[in-house]
Amino acid sequence: MSLLRSLSLCLVSRTRSCPAGSLLLQSPQLWHSFHTGSWLSSSASSKELLMKLRRKTGYSFVNCKKALETCGGDLKQAEVWLHKQAQKEGWSKAAKLHGRKTKEGLIGLLQEGNATVLVEVNCETDFVSKNLRFQQLVQQVALGTMLHCQSLKDQVSTYSKGFLNSSELSGLPAGPDKEGSLKDQLAVAIGKLGENMTLKRAAWVKVPSGFYVGSYVHGAMHSPSLHNLVLGKYGALVVCETSEQKANLEDLGRRLGQHVVGMAPLSVGSLDDEPGGEAETKMLSQPYLLDPSITLGQYVQPQGVSVIDFVRFECGEGEEAAEAE
Repeated sequence: MSLLRSLSLCLVSRTRSCPAGSLLLQSPQLWHSFHTGSWLSSSASSKELLMKLRRKTGYSFVNCKKALETCGGDLKQAEVWLHKQAQKEGWSKAAKLHGRKTKEGLIGLLQEGNATVLVEVNCETDFVSKNLRFQQLVQQVALGTMLHCQSLKDQVSTYSKGFLNSSELSGLPAGPDKEGSLKDQLAVAIGKLGENMTLKRAAWVKVPSGFYVGSYVHGAMHSPSLHNLVLGKYGALVVCETSEQKANLEDLGRRLGQHVVGMAPLSVGSLDDEPGGEAETKMLSQPYLLDPSITLGQYVQPQGVSVIDFVRFECGEGEEAAEAE
């Protein structure tokens, strides 16, 4: 019940917890070339290129220097070389770490226009889930899922909803500014952070005019570089149908999402259903999270909207059951 109390008594706190990590490709040859190579000392422009590559990629000076040496000072080729080396190391480390439990991680919620996506990416420890590089991976997965959702043909008259399992999610393109698939980006992140990680699942919803998607993320943190991506441990989308656009729809949608996160319904149900107690699984018959004296249906009915569907993600759910099996 601590989650329910937390949800009903407080607003979402917006925090930034993004300790940055760094990648060092562990190679004695790189250190040797750093100390003995003459490339850096050749000119001021060479040092400027090194600094530029370092700022752009985030890799160590050692690796950026090696990349520029290997590519004859070509900045673009050096960047590609760095990413390929990181990916190779990531795949090697991913093979070694495969099978280790990934119970922690983050839910990412991204909304753009009439499309909304929820994704879950898992790691081994909560410490890594707070790392900036891990959060950037969740961001990349959310963007890849959004591009997939937006590429699908719209339904004119009603909303559409879909799910992607781990395998389907891994195979999606990484996006316009990244090479390869999301699975490749996962390998790079594993190489950088040294923990096993999994792209667990994703869900997407698209709505036409006359529908609205409410959303809520518990314990929310905003992405450091994508303002409409929210990260947390629980997330929910609620699809509503409304005859008119109202000023309070965003707040209403957030409250509905908050209820879904806290009460974990299994179905929407009907306004005609009898009120239930805390064990009730039909959403509209459940006691309303923020006012248990009424049902959620009784709260929604005067608002002029109809609850049609919802999606709820809880980070790590299902892992304990799978482990028991």
